[in-house]
Amino acid sequence: MRYNGILAGLLMGAAALVTSASAHDDEELVIGLAMSNTGTFVSVANANEIAVDMAADEINRAGGINGMPIRIVKFDTGGDPKQAVLAVEQFARDKRALAVVGPFSSSEARVAFSAGERLGIVQMSMSSSAPGVAAPFKYAFRNTVDEGLVIEIVLKAMRAKNLIMGKAAIAYATDDAVSKAVGTAVLPEALVKVAVPVSGFVDFPYKAFDMSAQVSRLAQLKPDIVGVGAPPEAMINLAKEMKRQGVDARLFAGTTVGDPDLPIRFGGAGEGTIIGSPFYSDLNDAVRTFAKSFAKRAEVAKIGRTVPNQTDISSYDIVYLYAEAMKRAGVTGEPSKIAPERTAIRDELRKMKEYPALGGKITFRENGDAIKPIYVLEAKGGRWTLFDQLTAD
Repeated sequence: MRYNGILAGLLMGAAALVTSASAHDDEELVIGLAMSNTGTFVSVANANEIAVDMAADEINRAGGINGMPIRIVKFDTGGDPKQAVLAVEQFARDKRALAVVGPFSSSEARVAFSAGERLGIVQMSMSSSAPGVAAPFKYAFRNTVDEGLVIEIVLKAMRAKNLIMGKAAIAYATDDAVSKAVGTAVLPEALVKVAVPVSGFVDFPYKAFDMSAQVSRLAQLKPDIVGVGAPPEAMINLAKEMKRQGVDARLFAGTTVGDPDLPIRFGGAGEGTIIGSPFYSDLNDAVRTFAKSFAKRAEVAKIGRTVPNQTDISSYDIVYLYAEAMKRAGVTGEPSKIAPERTAIRDELRKMKEYPALGGKITFRENGDAIKPIYVLEAKGGRWTLFDQLTAD
């Protein structure tokens, strides 16, 4: 099982767990999961719960943390910022949670991180990548990389491989906060850094199906590359319309379109699309083993997909990061110690250097974001292939 070597030093034996659980039924370490199993992000977030349960089950089978099992308590926010605040309040006040996995999106994180700061409980997002979201807070972390850094890495890799990048256009969704920020700020700044002029912009609602007008505009702009700020569904519609109109510019993006099935869902369009992602499904044997176990659970759950994505891996790794921090802090889960133990978890996370997570070694910046590998992927023949691998400075 993944992390057997790590767990040997991290966790106690299975026999100790049985003894502890039977003698102290109330002694457990509670972790909250603020998930998005419904709402806007459901297509990419609905399996985070499976990944979190996998990690907790593995840890508990290996003996738990400091002789106690982990218990996951869950709250479906539906991607709604108001519900994300309610989730962290419930975890902190009613469930005696020591830490929280999530929330999912940057719009949720902006308000939930503020609430968590007041409550003194660590939260770690598995997906939020809008620049600077965690920076104002001491208890906020993101097991993600700033979208601006990811897109810079993508462009540097494209430049290093001598792709044609004479001029660019930018296409983005206007009614999604992160997509709009990527389109209006992140992409223009990143393109300036690699000296690629922007010939123009097109925008659209993220649920838009008919993009004929936007692609007609792209045809007039004649870009070599098109940077996209949008969820996967919008990028698919854009790519299909570009193929229909014969616009052959290469698409590129950051993590917002990180769907493992995207090359297949393009349906023959989008060939050569390049994105940045903290997850590559064919990275090594450990990732492939995880993917097989994940697929079995996902099939039983009937969620509509069986392939893990970057947020699933991130969610899985967050549980292990918390487990390591709890072990180092000597956490007990006793109600009288819950406030200082939550702070101790925070402090141990900030001390971590190159923690060997499944997605790659992780260190946290002062702003709460992860320093981790970014895999630059290219859509070829209906699958993602590894184009390059870099780490953000």
